[in-house]
Amino acid sequence: MTGPKSIDELDGVVDIRALAKEAAVAGVPVPEVTRGWLSPINRRRLALFRANRRGFWSLWIFLVLFVLSLFAEFIANDKPLIVQYKGETLFPVFVDYPETKFGGFLAQTDYRDPFIQQEIRKNGWMLWPPIRYSYDTVNNELPEPAPSRPAFLMSWEEACKKYPKGVDDPNCVAGNLNWLGTDDHGRDVLARLIYGFRISVIFGLLLTLLSSIVGVAAGAVQGYFGGLIDLFFQRFIEVWTSIPTLYLIIILSAFFVPNFWILLLIMLLFSWTALVGVVRAEFLRGRNFEYVRAARALGLGDGRIMFKHILPNAMVATITFLPFILSGSITTLTALDFLGFGLPPGSPSLGELLKQGKVNLQAPWLGLTGFFTVSIMLTLLVFIGEAVRDAFDPRKTFEEG
Repeated sequence: MTGPKSIDELDGVVDIRALAKEAAVAGVPVPEVTRGWLSPINRRRLALFRANRRGFWSLWIFLVLFVLSLFAEFIANDKPLIVQYKGETLFPVFVDYPETKFGGFLAQTDYRDPFIQQEIRKNGWMLWPPIRYSYDTVNNELPEPAPSRPAFLMSWEEACKKYPKGVDDPNCVAGNLNWLGTDDHGRDVLARLIYGFRISVIFGLLLTLLSSIVGVAAGAVQGYFGGLIDLFFQRFIEVWTSIPTLYLIIILSAFFVPNFWILLLIMLLFSWTALVGVVRAEFLRGRNFEYVRAARALGLGDGRIMFKHILPNAMVATITFLPFILSGSITTLTALDFLGFGLPPGSPSLGELLKQGKVNLQAPWLGLTGFFTVSIMLTLLVFIGEAVRDAFDPRKTFEEG
C-alpha cells in the first residue's frame, strides 16, 4: 500500500491515529497535534501568512477600507444622521421625511436647502456626517465652474466665496468643502469615490464567490468521473471561452440598460471557467489515492467522496487563486464602466471616475484620484494573494514540523 505524498491527502479520513502512523511510515512530517479550533496544518498556514508582513498588513488595510465603505451613508450623505426638531428625534439617514414636516410643501426634504436648515436650527439641531454630500449630490455653491478644484488647493475665503456670508456662513464648514474636487456635474469626488469603492469590492466578492462555486463544482465532476464526461466538458469550455464577452455586453446594452445584478450574471456566465482546470487536475490526481479507493470499498457514494474527502485537498490549490480572481473581477467592472457599458449612468464607479479624467484633461485630479485608488486597491490584493500563496505552499508548510 502506497503512503500519501502530503499531509493534505490525509484530510477527510476519520481515523487520525491511523493516518499519523501511515504518515510516519511514509516519511511525511506531521505537525504536533494540539487542541484548538484550528488544525495544526491550518495553524502553520496562518503563521506563514502572518510572517509575510506585506501581505498581512495589506489584508488589514484592505479590510479597514472595505468595512468603512460599508458605512458610506454614515460617512458621506446629504442627509443629517440625527435631527432634533420640536422635541422629536428624527433619523433622516434611515427614513425619508416629507418637507411638510419642516414647514415646506415638497414630498422629500432637501436638508441642504437654507430654508429647511434655518427652520431646524430655530427649533432644534442636526448632526451631519463628516462629508455632507452623497454620490449624486450636486454642489450649487461651487467657487468655480465644474469640475471644481480640490478644496486643499484653495484658501478658505476662496472655497466659501459663493456662500451668502462667505467664511462666516454657517455652511462654510469642512464637511461642505469638496476636498478632492468635483466632477463635471458638480458632484463631490470623495463621496463618489467611497461609494464606488464599495460597489467595486462587493461586485468583485460576489463574482469571485459565485464563479468559484460553479467552477469548483464543474472541475470536480470533470476530474472525478473523467471519460466522456470530462471530454464533453473540455470541448464545451473551449467553445464557451471563445465567445467574446465584451461584444456580448455591447449587444445586450443595445436592448436594455445593464444594472448591478445583470452585469453580475453576465460576467458569471464567463468567469466560472477560471478555476475549472485547477480543480479538475486535483480531482484527476486525488481519485486514484488509496483512501479514495478505501472509501469506495466501504460503500460511500460518489458525492460524499468528492466533496468530503477529495475537495478539501483540492481547495488548497484553489484558495491561492481567489485574491487574483477578485482583483480581476474588480478590474473587469472598472473597465466596463470606463467604456460606458457597465453600471447605469450616474452610478458611483471607479471606472466612471477614470472616464471623467479622460474627458476632462483640464481637471487632472479626476484621473489621478481614480488611478491611485484602483492602483492601491489592486496592489493590496496582489500582496494578499502572494501571502496566501506562500501560506499554502506545501514546501513551506512542512519544512518545519
